[in-house]
Amino acid sequence: MILNSNQIQEIIPHRYPFLLIDKVIELIPGDMAKAIKNVSVNEHIFSGHFPQEHVMPGVLIVEALAQTGAVTILSMEENKGKIAYFAGLDKCKFKRKVIPGDQLILESRVVNKKGNIGIAECYAYVGDELACQAILKFAISD
Repeated sequence: MILNSNQIQEIIPHRYPFLLIDKVIELIPGDMAKAIKNVSVNEHIFSGHFPQEHVMPGVLIVEALAQTGAVTILSMEENKGKIAYFAGLDKCKFKRKVIPGDQLILESRVVNKKGNIGIAECYAYVGDELACQAILKFAISD
């Protein structure tokens, strides 16, 4: 299943300037999602991070992974209209800088879910290079 930005906004509540995924290129609701974030110098974050060397903040890479995970879990029929809150972050590592012109491939795979709490393994790549990896915890709420 492929989703464009309008369809993504039907699933998660994020909007510009904080919608950090441009397209979902693979989706198995409740199991996994793969999304794309095109990094552009026109984004407001690069006017201050850092003006002399544009680098995408690591926390925004993690947020893009969390939004990919939110699409994964909120695309399930029983979770439509709900919100997935960020509940925790473990084993987060950054492996390379992400700069304007890069295309982030964001992957989220739910590895455990019990009730309204879950855990996802997440990876962000630029091409074949791992940029970030993390284990994200989430809580689903009305």
